[in-house]
Amino acid sequence: MALYLNNAATTWPKPDCVPEAMAAFLRTGGANLARGSAASRDLSTLDLVTTCRERVSSLLGGHAGGDPRYVTFTANVTESLNVVLKGLLRPGMRVLTSSMEHNGVVRPLRRLEAEGVRLEVLPCSPEGFLAPRTLEDALREPADLTVLSHGSNVCGALQDLDALAPLCARAKVPLVLDAAQTAGVVPLDAARWDLGALCFTGHKGLMGPQGVGGILWRPDLAERCAPFVEGGTGSFSHEETQPTTLPDKFEAGTPNLPGIAGLAAALEWLAETGVEVVAEREHRLGARLLAGLLAVPGLTLHGPRDGANRLPVFALNLAGWDNGTLALELSDRYGIESRPGLHCSPLAHRTLGTFPQGALRLSPGYFNTPEEMDRTVRALEELAREGR
Repeated sequence: MALYLNNAATTWPKPDCVPEAMAAFLRTGGANLARGSAASRDLSTLDLVTTCRERVSSLLGGHAGGDPRYVTFTANVTESLNVVLKGLLRPGMRVLTSSMEHNGVVRPLRRLEAEGVRLEVLPCSPEGFLAPRTLEDALREPADLTVLSHGSNVCGALQDLDALAPLCARAKVPLVLDAAQTAGVVPLDAARWDLGALCFTGHKGLMGPQGVGGILWRPDLAERCAPFVEGGTGSFSHEETQPTTLPDKFEAGTPNLPGIAGLAAALEWLAETGVEVVAEREHRLGARLLAGLLAVPGLTLHGPRDGANRLPVFALNLAGWDNGTLALELSDRYGIESRPGLHCSPLAHRTLGTFPQGALRLSPGYFNTPEEMDRTVRALEELAREGR
């Protein structure tokens, strides 16, 4: 029986309501957004999209009293980050980031650096944490933007936003948060942290489908940001330039409406279940797995070695095994699905000391069980004996 431990890539399984909502939209709805005749099907689509915006804003702590206009839908968190970074940064501007970032942050910033943006990568500890003092020192020089991943997709290190965000606020430097690994998994509050933009994806902790993500904006940053894609919006059709009105400004073209239907259902499920309940269950599973991993002979755990300030995302190497071969053995012999390699985060692996070989990643989720954690540890113990 397959044991899925790759939730950091995408959560699986999804709550039943997610595929049901997507199928129902395609079967009985299907109208495009703001491109119909105001018939009941057109109004139903508008209501669906507005409801999903409202649920995003409510769950993630939106600014402006939760105004749904400040939720922009994209295809994924990578697109969200590109919209924000390339819409805001210009040659000569200075941007700060950390050495634990995913390529979704690093690659757009490297492109912008080649075009004249001043990029500073702040070093993190070997466990993956950015020290507040490091950010504070960097902010003594004028900066235009800070962009940080909240939780590491490699080793689970969770940055201390209660300490880091106020530093940016005091320096009047907008903070853009990559919440790919934390939205839906830990409680978030964009307004309390005064985030300039919170970028999210639907298919991970939010329990939705692939192909839909978004941005939760602080209003002033949304006004400053130039649109990334321009075209038809179903509104202001007499104008030949992109509307400046939100949400139209950042949503040219037909959105992924079946994906939004699935995300809306997932967000309702999360609201009913409770993010705190999800977080507690995943923390217990992670703690059980962590304790077992630390006892496996020859196993090296990279990143935080205790249960504090971390997600249930574990990077490891096992003596005598290449991590790619280890992943194949876990899959073929034990039915355990993991992810080896560099996880689209070479900068993070350099910080953790695992570049270029990478690591094997195990990431349990809400629908896993304690027994599955024990089964995984037993499999690794057997393979450890073989590796020796």
